[in-house]
Amino acid sequence: MKTLYLDCGMGAAGDMLAAALLELLPDRDEFLARLNSLGIPGVSFSCEKSVKCGIQGTHVTVKVNGTEETEELHAHSHEHEHEHDHEHEHEHEHEHEHEHEHEHEHEHEHEHTHEHSHGGHAHRHSSMHDIEHIVGDIQASEKVKADILAVYSLIAEAESRAHGVPVTEIHFHEVGTMDAVADVAAVCLLMERLSPETVVVSPVHVGSGQVRCAHGVLPVPAPATAYILRDVPIYGGEIKSELCTPTGAALLKHFAGRFGDMPVMRTSAIGYGMGKKDFPAANCVRAMIGETDGSSDTVAELCCNLDDMTAEAIGFAEEQFFAAGALEVYTLPAQMKKSRPGILLSVMCREKDRDRMLRLIFRHTTTLGVRENISRRYTLSRTLESAPTEFGEVRKKVSSGYGVKREKYEYEDLARIAREKELSLAEVAARLDSAR
Repeated sequence: MKTLYLDCGMGAAGDMLAAALLELLPDRDEFLARLNSLGIPGVSFSCEKSVKCGIQGTHVTVKVNGTEETEELHAHSHEHEHEHDHEHEHEHEHEHEHEHEHEHEHEHEHEHTHEHSHGGHAHRHSSMHDIEHIVGDIQASEKVKADILAVYSLIAEAESRAHGVPVTEIHFHEVGTMDAVADVAAVCLLMERLSPETVVVSPVHVGSGQVRCAHGVLPVPAPATAYILRDVPIYGGEIKSELCTPTGAALLKHFAGRFGDMPVMRTSAIGYGMGKKDFPAANCVRAMIGETDGSSDTVAELCCNLDDMTAEAIGFAEEQFFAAGALEVYTLPAQMKKSRPGILLSVMCREKDRDRMLRLIFRHTTTLGVRENISRRYTLSRTLESAPTEFGEVRKKVSSGYGVKREKYEYEDLARIAREKELSLAEVAARLDSAR
């Protein structure tokens, strides 16, 4: 099973996760060009080598309109009464790292993005609606867009709980600016490219002490980070600094299949994503990808009976479940009470996604109750490979394990070729097979 392990012994931030995952790719320059083609307004990505405690890794830099946020600009933002003291996650670099913990308190009541320029640097205030608009326009798959919005939903919920205000009144600072949107988008795009079957994350070092913000002193981890990491194994230590940011915490929470010790695995690539600040320990996130012998995991199957929904409504609901990370969604005919014909809806998901999937089921269906079955799932190891053909590069899924190996061309590639060449799917597949 293709497994990604993230070692967060020095916490996590968006740029550090992006850099660690980028190091796992053999074609880093090509992927960097892909990041720069996302179309995030004013954003450019670059990376450079960085050494911490004698270990070489990568640091990812994001510039907005040619400017990278600096500690000086960040410090300057504290001199003003407005809540535009945002902080980018290039990280563990600033003494004042949690101004976003007061995101709901800026004075503007309307939901559009606000910019305040100080020393030539624009500080933006963005609502969840603004984030959705930005994400909707980027050049990425629907899966990546859904992942980005899911990460921001975790942050918005945490800020809402921390400050006791509705999610609709939350206005992002550190996490709402274009540079942070870029960090989240980069990690989500990298996860799509790497396509691990399971993600294991170590217990998370959150740091210790206190952090000063525009409205006072907050404990580490700050309230939003602590809320996001509930039910996750975390620990502090002697390092008096904020090591895990809300964005880093949300990315880990969204993608982790489980939190725990490193599994027994045969690693094929190792990446180090570096922060800027120096500590006695190497300030980095370490990512390892490889194969694990275990080819099973635990999934939740959520079921309900429906007899008062149209086929179109059920189809729309299924789309929402898949976009949110469902492993499988299917329906079966069922006999309901009073001999009414109905539908049995089953949604399979990872246990970590159960609560989110339950909310979606109740939102998008008419059911009054959901049943849960916990199952052990056994799967073949799957990879996505690309091969040159007479039609250009065509991707195929390769599955192996339990003594078998199977290959299947990616449907979207076959469909694209069929449309372009005015052929049937069977004809395209036959010509590809004959050329092998």
